[in-house]
Amino acid sequence: MGIDINHKHDRKVHRTEPVSQNVYIRLLVKLYRFLARRTNGKFNQVILKRLFMSRQNRPAISLARIARQMKSKARADKTVVVVGTVTDDKRIFEVPKLKVCALRFTEGARSRIMKAGGSCITFEQLAVEAPLGQNTVVLQGRRTAREANRHFGAPGLPNSHAKPFVREKSRNHEMARGRRKTCAYKK
Repeated sequence: MGIDINHKHDRKVHRTEPVSQNVYIRLLVKLYRFLARRTNGKFNQVILKRLFMSRQNRPAISLARIARQMKSKARADKTVVVVGTVTDDKRIFEVPKLKVCALRFTEGARSRIMKAGGSCITFEQLAVEAPLGQNTVVLQGRRTAREANRHFGAPGLPNSHAKPFVREKSRNHEMARGRRKTCAYKK
């Protein structure tokens, strides 16, 4: 007799379609699924994979980060492609002339890009202009920028910088034995 393997927990983890029911994302998936199948090259496959991602894995990217990444001469006239949101950044005063393609732009970001003489395009327009991703730079925001990431790890252990879930930082909150010499010992 063979072993009866329990297949209850078998699941393929990589996504084959977006979980989101957003009509516009689903239309883009149809378009880029076609382009990924009919064209050679990784560009359309990368865009398609990122369209499937959850919002946590499609973090926003600020204008400052885009401007910094596009400084080099080699990237001068290229189109920035962001599968996510482009946000404004008040910390930079002048925005360079940029051509940006993204799923969403905040109002401030869109107005500043336009004011600098740049342009904001959609993924449908990008598919017409650069079906193979010619002259494009694909950028992403920082996934670890979420506040939740600060809590990952074990707070209280030596050399751990994980942020504890406490209401406030005072003598009464997680600052007793093991944290003060006056209460028996301090590690």
